[in-house]
Amino acid sequence: MTPSDLREKYAVFNAVGGGIESLLWETAGEFVCNRLIGIENDHLSKVQLNQLLGFKEERAVSDDFFKYYWIDEPDLPYKLLSIPGYDTSYKNYENIKSIEQFFYGLARIFVDGLLHFGNVRQFYRQYCSKARSDIDALVRSQMFNTDVIKQRGPSLPLKAIPKDDRYLISEMACKSYGDAPATAGDLKDALLDAWKDHAERGGGRVAVKTLIAGGMGHTQQQQRMFEFSADDILETSVSSETELSALYSRVAEKFISARDAALENTKLYLSLVNDLDVYVATSMRTRSDFRSMADQCSEIFGDEKVKDLHLRYFDPTLSAADGHQDKGLIECLMVKCAKVLVYCAGEKESYGKDAEAAMALSLGKPVIFLCNEQTRMEFYKEIHPLSRLINFSTGVAVGAIVTSSAKQVSELLDRIFENEMEYELIQPLGRQGYLQLRERMSGSIVRIQTNNSLLSEAFWNYYRSNN
Repeated sequence: MTPSDLREKYAVFNAVGGGIESLLWETAGEFVCNRLIGIENDHLSKVQLNQLLGFKEERAVSDDFFKYYWIDEPDLPYKLLSIPGYDTSYKNYENIKSIEQFFYGLARIFVDGLLHFGNVRQFYRQYCSKARSDIDALVRSQMFNTDVIKQRGPSLPLKAIPKDDRYLISEMACKSYGDAPATAGDLKDALLDAWKDHAERGGGRVAVKTLIAGGMGHTQQQQRMFEFSADDILETSVSSETELSALYSRVAEKFISARDAALENTKLYLSLVNDLDVYVATSMRTRSDFRSMADQCSEIFGDEKVKDLHLRYFDPTLSAADGHQDKGLIECLMVKCAKVLVYCAGEKESYGKDAEAAMALSLGKPVIFLCNEQTRMEFYKEIHPLSRLINFSTGVAVGAIVTSSAKQVSELLDRIFENEMEYELIQPLGRQGYLQLRERMSGSIVRIQTNNSLLSEAFWNYYRSNN
């Protein structure tokens, strides 16, 4: 193997930050390459590694750092098996005995640098001289105590609401039916007014949807709201005001039952904030949206992959609030408390769910986008501006994981909570030094390090001086 072969094979480690980010390149790169080429016959000790780092004007590593990245098998938030070059025999060594082992350790440094700092060299320089306990503390901060999660025991059960009735917990239904059984509601007034107009024009049997469509004095928005709220009876025909009132009362009773249960569930969710695992963000505009969302939650959280985790998740089809302002406060709290957010994309965008996803990403939480259509999946993965943001506390660039499969969402949740994520380090073609960390199963970019030196310096100078 020649230095050129080595550089070509391991080109992904050629970044623009110098030192640890360009060991085989630039000043003294040839010297480092030649030493590595002979490593199998002359194993590389920590002392010699530090000499190579010194030639690259880089800081030396401590004994603990050397063992942590090149020898030991510590607990991590990702699978060691997914790191190229991994071999179970390394734990029996004292030195680095192969080129594969050398770049395995370097790959882990790059992965941890991107995961925890968003900048490889900044991470390396801050932790290369640390004790094992300090490195463990950083890495474990992004890990979950899986055993504790599994052993928590069941939470108090939620109130059941039939899937076909869950649309009745929406704000539109609340505006249509009123807040209490004694309240007539705008929908009833609109239907009775429409019936009077119909009766004056000769009467006869008429479908509820015709009455709503022919109603006078309400806006298009109100009409859509009434059509949504009366979905269960739209196709039903009536021949008298008495029959219409009875029909309305039947659905209004369902509304009260569903809303009462949803309000009780919200209390249960609020009592669970300290143990909430997953927040499900979505927007539901039709009755079928509520059915679909309920089915997706059942499919994702009922999957065998996550059953043993007993995940506590916020199901938006089971919760209601006394008003839209309280609803906003509740949802913000749930996003803050949840460990992971699952974003369910619909046919149209929604400010509410986009804001929730943005909040979660800005808090550094794992965010999974579930999109049903391939074209929309590519939109969220490559184009949507909220699919990549920064953790405002640390400056780390955080990307959403995008998939079109509910089965993959379950698998991803299992990997996240079992600390078994799989990542691969890449550089886009033609963008030398632009580091990306890609989640292996979905192909989503979850961390980035720019190769724009001005942007990088401006960015990190701000975070160093303000955090």
